[in-house]
Amino acid sequence: METVLLTVHLILALLLIGVVLLQRNEGGALLSGGGNMQARGQATALTKLTWVFAAAFIGTSITLAVLSARDAGGSSVVDTSAPAAAPAEVPAAPAADGAELLPPPASNASSAPPPADPAPADPAPAEAPAEGAAPADGTAPAPGN
Repeated sequence: METVLLTVHLILALLLIGVVLLQRNEGGALLSGGGNMQARGQATALTKLTWVFAAAFIGTSITLAVLSARDAGGSSVVDTSAPAAAPAEVPAAPAADGAELLPPPASNASSAPPPADPAPADPAPAEAPAEGAAPADGTAPAPGN
């Protein structure tokens, strides 16, 4: 009985969603910013069908709630207690001095990085290009040379 009623309830929910989505928006929605608001709109077949589906949906909701409460028999989830589990073995406590938490002792060698190689001496200046020849870096000679 409860399974059949739950199936009917789910079908009503889907039908109610479908009928509401099929209705024409008249601008009176929550965030629509107004629109053509009339005192009383014309009741179409879709609005009447929406009322029928909504009433049936509320009826099945109340019936399912009553059936569920009747089957519960007055018990509550709070009334039931979880079975006491055996306590898990607790690992041994670490040493009181905290030696396991300290980093390893420093060795005699320094942990600083090795010094960088010294920079090479300034290279010898390049030979001056011949009169009218292009410099070695590929730039054009200055005018008048």
